[in-house]
Parts: sequence; C-alpha cells; structure tokens
Amino acid sequence: MSKLVFFVGGAGAGKTTLAKALAKRRSVAIIDMDTVLRPAAVALMTLAGHDPNDRDSSIYKKLCRDLGYRITMDAALENIANGGDIFVIGPFTKETEAPDWIEQELSAIGASLLDVEVKVVFVYLRDDKVHYERIVQRGSVLDQYKLDNWNEFNSSLVRRELKWNISASSVLYFDNSAPLTEQSLATLDQFVYGDSFLST
Repeated sequence: MSKLVFFVGGAGAGKTTLAKALAKRRSVAIIDMDTVLRPAAVALMTLAGHDPNDRDSSIYKKLCRDLGYRITMDAALENIANGGDIFVIGPFTKETEAPDWIEQELSAIGASLLDVEVKVVFVYLRDDKVHYERIVQRGSVLDQYKLDNWNEFNSSLVRRELKWNISASSVLYFDNSAPLTEQSLATLDQFVYGDSFLST
C-alpha cells in the first residue's frame, strides 16, 4: 500500500527539514509546495505588478494559493497512482479543516483511504518567538512580508487540529523546537513506517 505523508505546519517550523531528513533515510520522493509553485508565483505576481517575492499577502493568496495546492497534489497523486510513496510539504491550512478533502483528492485517481495509507505530521514550535527566530535565521526574501506584518501573520502559527476522516494513530504532532537528533528522527520514522530502520 502506497504511503501519502503530509508534513504540515506554520512557517519556520521545520517541515521541509524533517521531511528531507526522513526522505533521505528512506529514499522517498518529496514534493514541497514552495518549490513547485515558485516559478508560477513569480510570473503571476510580476505580471500583476506585485512583489514577486510576496508569499503571504491577500493578493498572493488570491492569485497563487489554490494553484499551488493543485500543482502539488496533482504531482503527489500521480506518484501514488503509480504505486510509489510520497512526502508532501506545505501549510495546508484550509485543506486540513475540510473533513472530506483528502478523500476527494484520492477519488481523482480512483483511490480511497482503503487503498492509500495517509499520515500527517503536524510540525510545530513551542511559541511564536521561536518561529520568529527561525524565520529570521533562514534569511529568505520570501519571508519579508511575514516579518514586516508579524502581528497579523503569527495568528497562522496556532497549532491546528486535523479534521480528516483518518485515525488518530495516523496523525503525529511533532514539537520541532529542539535541534533534530537521531532519536527524534527515529521517532518520526517509526510513526511513518512502523518498523525498525536498519542502516546499511
């Protein structure tokens, strides 16, 4: 059974770092929404006369947000339909609030939760101060809007509850405030794969 594993959470929480670390350990493909959407977002924002590095304003969300999720999920579903595992990275804020969203997505390839093992890793940090420090440390121009509008933006960092129709055992809330260790990576691996990883 193919595994479709979502790494979701707020900006700076370390979704991509965790997903890449586990993907390297298990030789699994990843799809990061920020990566696959970036060329289209730059083009759309530029053509509309807006900052091509903006990833958070209402204008960006209107022009690019839904497109980003569609591109990401189309690529993920193509891998799943071909029998592979895939890790998907993105905030997935609105999507995780819709109980039937994942089932609708799987139905597009004629699959269901009985055919695909869906797991979700909610990556979070202990408070918004740590989020702010992490975002500053990574030094990305794509984060400038977040920093300039922090009082508005940090409301999006609240830890959310998943509404999908999957079991509680398929959801892991992962506090990524501390540096990633081999032990914490092993915990993540155990959650996703349920067996002991043997390094070679």
